[in-house]
Amino acid sequence: MLPKNVLWYGKDEPLPVRRELRAGPLSLIYEMGDLRTVKLGDHEVIRRIYVAIRDRNWGTVPPVLSNLQMDIGDASFRISYDVQNKEGDIDFSWKGSITGDPQGRIIFSMDGIAHSTFLRNRIGFCVLHPAACAGTRCVIEHVDGINEQATLPVYVVPHQPVQPFAEMQAISHEVAPGVWAEVRYSGDIFEMEDQRNWTDASFKTFSTPLRIPYPAEVKAGTRIKQSVTLKVNDERTAGGGRSLAAQPAAHAGLRVTLGSSSSAKPLPPIGLAVASQNDELNERELARLKALHLHHLRVDLRLAEPDYPALLRRAAIESGALGVPLEVALLLSDQADAELQRLMPVLDESIPFVDTWLIYPTRELFWGGSPTEQVVTLARKHLPGYLSRARMGAGTNADLIFLQRNPPPLSLLDLVTFSITPQIHAFDNASIVETLGAQAIAVETARRIAGELPVAVSQVTLKPRFNAYATGPEPVIPPGQFPPSVDVRQMSLLAAGWTVGSIKYLVAGGASSITYYETTGWRGVMEKEAGSPLPETFHSFPGCVFPLYHVLADVGEYAGGQMLPLVSSDTLKVDGLALQRDGKTRVLLANLSPQLQQVSVQDLGQRARVRHLDETSAERAMRSPREFRATESWIVQDCEREGALGLKLLPYAVVCIDTV
Repeated sequence: MLPKNVLWYGKDEPLPVRRELRAGPLSLIYEMGDLRTVKLGDHEVIRRIYVAIRDRNWGTVPPVLSNLQMDIGDASFRISYDVQNKEGDIDFSWKGSITGDPQGRIIFSMDGIAHSTFLRNRIGFCVLHPAACAGTRCVIEHVDGINEQATLPVYVVPHQPVQPFAEMQAISHEVAPGVWAEVRYSGDIFEMEDQRNWTDASFKTFSTPLRIPYPAEVKAGTRIKQSVTLKVNDERTAGGGRSLAAQPAAHAGLRVTLGSSSSAKPLPPIGLAVASQNDELNERELARLKALHLHHLRVDLRLAEPDYPALLRRAAIESGALGVPLEVALLLSDQADAELQRLMPVLDESIPFVDTWLIYPTRELFWGGSPTEQVVTLARKHLPGYLSRARMGAGTNADLIFLQRNPPPLSLLDLVTFSITPQIHAFDNASIVETLGAQAIAVETARRIAGELPVAVSQVTLKPRFNAYATGPEPVIPPGQFPPSVDVRQMSLLAAGWTVGSIKYLVAGGASSITYYETTGWRGVMEKEAGSPLPETFHSFPGCVFPLYHVLADVGEYAGGQMLPLVSSDTLKVDGLALQRDGKTRVLLANLSPQLQQVSVQDLGQRARVRHLDETSAERAMRSPREFRATESWIVQDCEREGALGLKLLPYAVVCIDTV
């Protein structure tokens, strides 16, 4: 049997210890050297404050903490610890100090030294203002002492830094009417970026300014000291200087409410990508994939590489066996014309059933000037016979910010596309969950760029498929380690719950089509018959399905239907989606936290069928998916008055509810 933690989030190790703290009127959480969820009552002031060490390819050098000292009071605290960031040629250590006083002032400082000479893109504090601050009034204090009033942008902004949030030494924003929070920085010049470009639900303030060339050399012996000071004041008091009294947060039970069918949105077609491995799908795998009611299979063809014809032939065979068309992504180099000429006889031989062509340059430029229009024009020239019965799309094979900075030639396209991954800046469970709500605004932003064209989100993966931001060669993968595109949480309940939330917010944003994950393997929806190549770290069973398979199956059974609005009273704990088709209603709820959650689901009617996918049933669901999805896995529950259904959701559980 798999350990409980592995079922929850893929690792047989405990989660970091979280410590709830107070600094006068402010509540917050300390976790592994970071401050998270600083709140004034029910108002989230700051999402997170942490120190980041980024290498020359924007990789995050992991911290190792030691010598933790904590002095915690009822309304104040003092914390200190030592940190070592060591990876490759980077050897950097620093001492952290965090204090919070009864007046509501928090001071976070770091004092570090380089023990080696290395290249870095960033070292220092990152402060995250929650995405809910969009449209909020701010006052910026620039390094020249000039104050400037501004508003945090409502729509996602691609420019770095976000103007006028640059050259800053302090920023204040309105938390509630008349209540302001000030963050003051020292030790460097700070500026802000809109992290919603990468579906982080935050605005991030960081140092050093991007106008200064990077990667920059840090010589051994270099000292780096910074600090961040946060305080919250009420401007209605004399001079605006008196601290606020403590404001306890409301503690109502979790409620989930279904909205009206008049506000329903069509459920878009959902597909998967062809597996990265070269193994063909066997009969059992094909049967399981057919149960997902997929719309398409995506295959990526790098036309500069010699092995793509075999990959196309395999993809054509698999799409034919599943009875679904292909979404073919053509990645073209600066020899695109010749590559497309060589592609034509390969297509004539394979005769693939293609529904959508996605055209990308192999190398997209982060700062603009990507050759998207050139490769799209060439594809139009060489593929006219195939375009008569298929659509052509382009945009970016990477994150939304590439689409924003390099808008595709809309007049040559039938659709616009971009991809999503929750792990560009942060990698812990809580941060991944926080990205879900930002997926809707990401799609809405892409639709503003696309005009009348539909927006397809392809692909959605837990980790980036490649590093679109690298300034140097990718490091060689050491023996016994899996590729950086693999996440051990792929086989976990957390990934299943995250998929529930992702579908909800992508549909809410107006996505016309969604492509997730792969068919098989450690980036897929089920394990190969041979099992995991590294079973000691990727804990799957040979031939099993992953919990997220059942989410896609539950949604697939409502293909062609609609998604109803669903509102949760705390989306970072429990979120979900509601589907409707042919007079039937299905609700999927996901506990996105490591704690048991009691939830009341409103407006369900008199009775409901309920099936729990959790630590008590996950192994059976993974080993015997057909039996798990059978009738005996369901229980019928009577609802309370006014159609409310009370449920207990175990950590990271996913619950499927069908109205009766």
